[in-house]
Amino acid sequence: MNQQVLLEVKHLKKYFQLGKQETLKAVDDVSFQIFKGETFGIVGESGCGKSTAGRTIIGLYDRTEGEVIFDGKNVHTLKEKEKYAFYRQMQMIFQDPYASLNPRSTVMEIISEPMEVHGLYRKKQEKVQRVYELLEDVGLNRDHANRYPHEFSGGQRQRIGIARALALDPKFIIADEPISALDVSVQAQVVNLLKRLQKEKGLTFLFIAHDLSMVKQISDRIGVMYLGNLVELTTSSQLYKRPLHPYTQALLSANPIPDPDVEDSRERIILKGELPSPINPPSGCVFRTRCPHAMEVCGQKKPIWQEEDAHHFVACHLYNKEIMAGKDYSQTAASK
Repeated sequence: MNQQVLLEVKHLKKYFQLGKQETLKAVDDVSFQIFKGETFGIVGESGCGKSTAGRTIIGLYDRTEGEVIFDGKNVHTLKEKEKYAFYRQMQMIFQDPYASLNPRSTVMEIISEPMEVHGLYRKKQEKVQRVYELLEDVGLNRDHANRYPHEFSGGQRQRIGIARALALDPKFIIADEPISALDVSVQAQVVNLLKRLQKEKGLTFLFIAHDLSMVKQISDRIGVMYLGNLVELTTSSQLYKRPLHPYTQALLSANPIPDPDVEDSRERIILKGELPSPINPPSGCVFRTRCPHAMEVCGQKKPIWQEEDAHHFVACHLYNKEIMAGKDYSQTAASK
């Protein structure tokens, strides 16, 4: 892919110290690139570390190890003055559209606050006009500017959050499960809004969600996370056409297909066991305790990140030719 890299994440780790003995490994050695103008999706179960990754990328959390390079600069080593310029370029849409908005502020105050912090639009009328433009961009109108968050529906509140994220004309937006708190009928509206804004404004998105079917609608490429690790990464169409990792296969099998005949005939993959704790993750492959294809080697070695097909990356011993050579893996068992 001969595209310009806007964001590069290199071996990112984010650990939380829970006392003297326990360490929660929320993000554990994750690497990927996001190209200018694309939407990169991250999916996985709740607790897999996808939201923590997003918050660490934007600098809300300081990283434990690794690098986040945005537009050629390391996010976590920026000086104070450089951070102001950085936050004008990267913004975030939060999961809960109500909790992320100040209930005591009007929509005008919420959207204009970033402008005031960064010293934009010195004249009040310019600032007011800009807020009106942003409201119209997200499908609201200027009459909404003097209302408070509690006067809006969930979908409207998320539109306000999107307008606030656009207030500084950023290049890159992290959308942290922006539709999970909304009704299904509203989710598609918000996704279509983001796609339209991306086309009109040339935005780049990191779209975080747990619903693979919705991520497919908006993402150019998708990374699948499990217990702090990236286990598969490829284009949206390729992920659905040929999922490689057993975890990805299980996630896709859980998505209903709106065709009764196909839905009745396809095999559902049921994962056994509970999601392990990131405080004490399994040795070797973190997915092995729930994997239907687990082998003895899975408990001994962490899978390498490799390109199985063109632009299709996976971390699984099943695709390691050296390990699989001469093995009858159907008769081996996981080291529990």
